Amino acid sequence: MESRIRVGGVRLDPVTEPEAVARVMAALETGRGGHIVTPNVDIAAAARKSADLRALIDAGDLVTADGAPLVWASRLAGTPLPERVAGSDLVWSLAEAAAERGLRLALLGGTPDNAARPTERAATVLEHRFPGLKVVGAWCPPMGFDRDDSQWRSLVARFEAAAPDLVYAGLGFPKQERVIARLREAAPRTWFLGCGAGIDFLAGYRRRAPEWMRRTGTEWTYRLASEPGRLARRYLRDDVPEALRLLAEAVRARRAGIS
Repeated sequence: MESRIRVGGVRLDPVTEPEAVARVMAALETGRGGHIVTPNVDIAAAARKSADLRALIDAGDLVTADGAPLVWASRLAGTPLPERVAGSDLVWSLAEAAAERGLRLALLGGTPDNAARPTERAATVLEHRFPGLKVVGAWCPPMGFDRDDSQWRSLVARFEAAAPDLVYAGLGFPKQERVIARLREAAPRTWFLGCGAGIDFLAGYRRRAPEWMRRTGTEWTYRLASEPGRLARRYLRDDVPEALRLLAEAVRARRAGIS
């Protein structure tokens, strides 16, 4: 495995999306489980302030750059990551690879909308898109389930009965990473993807930016315009300053390496 590349407070694997998928499938074939963490600028900002969160990211078996500024900073520093590998893209590519192999997938999380369950809708979308995919669980537990012993035992029982090969956990960082760490104790051969809003995107409850905005690293502006009340403070107070800090640090690192 290649050495990870440090960008700000996170260390990232230099892989493309197809390489990430291939690595997961190869591990599954040999009975090895794992955990994919997909840091973006928001997560990088949080990790800069917390050793606990940095350790949570470092514990991932595969850590990919979800945010374009992380990729830009790596290139400016002279240690380039090949591309952005977002959780909201991996939910599609991993499902396609899983369908080709007849693997079992479970979904956990999403944002409930009254009586709507995004996991169930996302499961339907994936099964329609990828015939042969076996979705064996679609769970949207209530708030606080991870702190309630009876609810947690119920989830673990359902999880063990379903025996998924692959799990998408869309609970937001760092909650999803902590839930994944606990579930891995019951499923050491399963691969987990912490995908944030990925389940909501699959279900169509949130819309992704056009492809050109994803390519140019301006997807965040689309999301900000779509959900200003929820995202304005986080993006403008935390993420924009962190992105600028990452780029400035990368330039200084490059100059130090040249001098």
